[in-house]
Amino acid sequence: MKKSILILLLIIKYNHVFGQISSNESYSVNTIAFYNVENLFDTIDDPLTRDDDRTPQGKDKWTIDIYNKKLKNISRVINEIGSDLTNTTPTIVGLCEVENKKVLQDLINTNLLKNSNYGIIHFDSPDERGVDVALLYKTDKFNPLTIKNYPLYLMNSNGTKDFTRDHLVVSGFLENEMIYLIINHWPSRAGGQMKSEKKRISAGILNRKIIDSILVKDPKAKIINMGDFNDNPSDRSIKPVLKTLSNKKKLLEYELFNPMEILFKKGYGTYKYRGKWDMLDQFMITKSLVSENKGHIFLKASVYTKKYMINPQGRYKGYPFKSFASGKFLGGFSDHFPIYLYLAKKASSDD
Repeated sequence: MKKSILILLLIIKYNHVFGQISSNESYSVNTIAFYNVENLFDTIDDPLTRDDDRTPQGKDKWTIDIYNKKLKNISRVINEIGSDLTNTTPTIVGLCEVENKKVLQDLINTNLLKNSNYGIIHFDSPDERGVDVALLYKTDKFNPLTIKNYPLYLMNSNGTKDFTRDHLVVSGFLENEMIYLIINHWPSRAGGQMKSEKKRISAGILNRKIIDSILVKDPKAKIINMGDFNDNPSDRSIKPVLKTLSNKKKLLEYELFNPMEILFKKGYGTYKYRGKWDMLDQFMITKSLVSENKGHIFLKASVYTKKYMINPQGRYKGYPFKSFASGKFLGGFSDHFPIYLYLAKKASSDD
């Protein structure tokens, strides 16, 4: 009963479009999450990628025991995201920094996640570090229709190719309604934020083209664009390129609502560098998810953080409790906090 009241209050607070809502109405709520899991590698040496350090004989002494501990830690976080409201695991989880499909299979088979019946969507990307993006989804809630990866072609200053992560685009039916999901992991800030910004602007241009290609076919498409963008909501690769706003009431049809910009302005973040919080992990959603009164509607978004996910001591006290540093496994989780949002849908006799 308490959860039903909370759902109702959230809908009233965040969505004026529903008009008058009766407490007798029933709503289903799905959690959509995204998590940069900080180098989830298996222990096997892949000769095609730079994973040598993450092997038992490598610099990081990446043993099977450490790998299993890492899986257990990540599964603990995913298991809890959004459960305060839904009392279950997320329906959809976007991931980045995963090595291959094997680590995803090991992850969904952990004790905490094996009963969630997650399916896996994954492509091997050309990233030279060997890390990819991926999508987990509950097979009884989401039915994938189309799956496609979009490579990002970049060049280094010396004229060589810079191999990075693909954009993953998935369309499918979430409780009988078409939803589009785009998973991103944009080029890093290696070499400095300004020096590397051009690469992320290129990623943004590709990302916007993908979004526009969907909207041309379906102007009312419900799109959730998520990922580690390695830039903040107000940076040039995001706000002007992707056409994002933090005020959903002022959205035009082609613009994206970025709820993470609101949180960032309040001092929240997902990644901490030199004592400063960055909101590198973000959701951006199309107008139909905040203005339509049929189907799924956006309730709220937030950064997921619990006390155990925060470094308790030392130089990095208060930072995300990462799993690895200086060639040593710290026993932590990730150097990023995950993000999540809630989608609500009025229950009907057809569902």
